[in-house]
Amino acid sequence: MLVRQNVWELGGDWADPILWYARAVGALRPKPLNDRTSWRFWAGMHGYHQGLWEFYGYKAPAEQVPAQADFDEFWQQCQHGSWYFLPWHRGYLIGFEKLIRSTVVTLGGPPDWTLPYWNYFKPGQDGLPPAFGSPDWPDGTGNNPLFIEQRWGPGDPSQPGKVFVPLDAVNLDAMDVHEFTGVASGGDRGFGGIDTGFEHGGTKHGDIESQPHDQVHGLVGGEKMFPEASTRPLPGLMSSPVTAGLDPIFWLHHANIDRLWQSWRQSDSQNTDPEEASWKKGPASLGQHKFVVPLPDGSPWEYTPEQMSDFAGVGYTYSDFSPAGAPLAAVAGRTATSSGAVAMARSTGATVEVLGANAQSLPVAGKGAETSVQLDARTHTKVAARLAAGPAPGARAEQVFLNLENVRGYSDATVLQVYLQFAGKDGAPSFERQVGSIGLFGITKATESDTGHAGDGLSYALNITKPYSEFAGSGNADPAKVGVRLQAVAPVQQSADVSVGRISIVRQGD
Repeated sequence: MLVRQNVWELGGDWADPILWYARAVGALRPKPLNDRTSWRFWAGMHGYHQGLWEFYGYKAPAEQVPAQADFDEFWQQCQHGSWYFLPWHRGYLIGFEKLIRSTVVTLGGPPDWTLPYWNYFKPGQDGLPPAFGSPDWPDGTGNNPLFIEQRWGPGDPSQPGKVFVPLDAVNLDAMDVHEFTGVASGGDRGFGGIDTGFEHGGTKHGDIESQPHDQVHGLVGGEKMFPEASTRPLPGLMSSPVTAGLDPIFWLHHANIDRLWQSWRQSDSQNTDPEEASWKKGPASLGQHKFVVPLPDGSPWEYTPEQMSDFAGVGYTYSDFSPAGAPLAAVAGRTATSSGAVAMARSTGATVEVLGANAQSLPVAGKGAETSVQLDARTHTKVAARLAAGPAPGARAEQVFLNLENVRGYSDATVLQVYLQFAGKDGAPSFERQVGSIGLFGITKATESDTGHAGDGLSYALNITKPYSEFAGSGNADPAKVGVRLQAVAPVQQSADVSVGRISIVRQGD
């Protein structure tokens, strides 16, 4: 059994697995764009944008993309905003790992090479692994293929190797959600997403996709202004789905997300993958695009979510399944996540009801934005009583969600930390709680209407049950309205036109 190892625990910055990875990447990069075994062909399977690829030097203006048959079969098929997000990416990783391993062997390396993973949650490992942050090989010569200039996340933008993941902007709340499939109507999206068909750019991301997946993409890639090319900020490679596969760190990030999927399944017997045939057999069973990637010899390999769900049969395992580097507490004994999501609740078939919403679209620029949500007094009283009483035997636990709907703009790198502000009553002081964060990974595509999308932007649902329960049960809180503050991890450019169409608070339960 092949074992994927933690990149920070391989024995050195340039341990053999990383050195061979760099050599393989260096060998695959010069291959023609239309070669199924080239670095850029594999990146195009995740997403493609001619303008960005040419501006960053990953495609010559006169260079031809793959032939139409290959383009249609292989390119632009990543699943986002889809309950196929996890299984599609697992197959994509397996195919990529096979290609790198085959290339490593050709270069004289070990036949058991495996793809490392980057667990940014483990103490001291939130920084970009050193081999990816240096433009030089270990001997001091340049052209290290793991180093990418277009990483402009937190840190010093003039030093792309100094990127790190701010741990106050990411969390593992998704690990407390028991249902894989969620709802699209404003409640919990589920660990794995909502029931969709083939979806290359869905607007509602599942819990593990939304957090930490989306945030890490934007935080690593960042963005930068190029006045000679655009009035809007341009994304770093990791920040946008159409360029992310070009960055070698992409694969280590997704290996960690893949690891968290299996960790979630192992952490509680309730955590299971969907049983519906349409999920198991994949979109091909619905007459839609099949899941297919090339093998190292260029021949196509088709796979299904059911095959990817059988972890015992995928041919690899991980050195450690603890999400944050320490044993995950028994889920049954946990009452809430760090941002207040109450565990043990069910989503499928639940009723979703609006408690209140803000009055108008909210522009977001600079350090962030603020608004308030006016609550319906009668519904709030009902929810407060249910939260105080707890669920009846066999009933669903009452949950409350903050929805940020129709988020549009042109800043895929933006990460917004979200705070709720509860006003005091009769002169009592107000209090504020951080309830999570959202990453705008994919917002440009969701904003621009195309043949498959209406341009409605992205929508997010944050579980605020615990802080809302505290607010509802406090005799010193004003039940009339709740403030919402969005704080940008990095300043949002005015020209990015970021806005939130509506912010609402909803209840989910029986």
